[in-house]
Amino acid sequence: MIPAIFGLSGLTLNDDERAFFRDCSPAGYILFGRNIANREQLRRLTDELRALDGRDNLPILIDQEGGRVARMKAPEWPDFPSGAAFDALYDRAPASAIEAARLNAMALASMLAEVGITVDCLPLLDVRQPGASDIIGDRALGSEPMRVAALGRAILNGLQDGGVVGVVKHIPGHGRALFDSHEKLSIVTASDHELQTDLAPFAALRDAAMAMTCHVIFEAWDPDRPATLSPIIIDSVIRQRIGFHGLLMTDDLDMKALSGDVPSRAAAAVAAGCDIALNCWAKMDDMVGIANALDPIRPVALARLQGAMDRIAGARDPRQFAALVDQRDALLAMA
Repeated sequence: MIPAIFGLSGLTLNDDERAFFRDCSPAGYILFGRNIANREQLRRLTDELRALDGRDNLPILIDQEGGRVARMKAPEWPDFPSGAAFDALYDRAPASAIEAARLNAMALASMLAEVGITVDCLPLLDVRQPGASDIIGDRALGSEPMRVAALGRAILNGLQDGGVVGVVKHIPGHGRALFDSHEKLSIVTASDHELQTDLAPFAALRDAAMAMTCHVIFEAWDPDRPATLSPIIIDSVIRQRIGFHGLLMTDDLDMKALSGDVPSRAAAAVAAGCDIALNCWAKMDDMVGIANALDPIRPVALARLQGAMDRIAGARDPRQFAALVDQRDALLAMA
């Protein structure tokens, strides 16, 4: 197994992908809108990935946050609220907001598990900051760290109860970034003291199974390298200071915030201490290059991966999807 998660090019595996994935055995896969048509097609695709790999608990990821970040879309699937909806309810009724976030995550997990998806890249623990890029914006759970942590914990619990692993992101915090990392590298000049605000939700949820890095430079910690590529940030800040010891994956390595070719980025990220390199766009040349650039997954990373997936063994709440949504909506109506 190589320490990489790859994307797929279409609604089905093509012959080149099937042969390549069988040969290199990536740690998992991530799905996007280009891979999704309807329930039946999506379940066939995830079943084929499991059959190809031979793992029943294969990590099959998706970014299904709600709001403007959703790969499974209406009319086949219902819309879900963004993080801002729970933040707004928290102003009025904190306990109700936490329960609404948990129910929402359970409904999301039920929807994903039905089609064989096992990992959702949620919750965002990025603390919203004034003047920052709106790439986070209404996706955030708030601007107060402990509120973000409380809602994030509810989301993690709801996903797990519904049979899906959550991924906290974007560690150690994307909330101050001035640019969208898809387009440009951000340099955060905040002091170490100021950055305690950004770290706090991640520290509160340090026991999460999986986390995703951000492609942002933090001058207070490493003025030369973004977090994804910084052994200083990964070891001293993420592993030691935050205390996160779960599976650490990169954000998508194809983003313009990073320089160099994609295989070199993957090798640098793993060398810096990331467990898994995430490459989303199914470009065969890049995927082959990554496979050639990476050694087999390290034993500690494999143990973290297996431990994360074991958390959802047999976990499925018996409540029906519609009941979860109705309970969530009744609470959100209070706002």
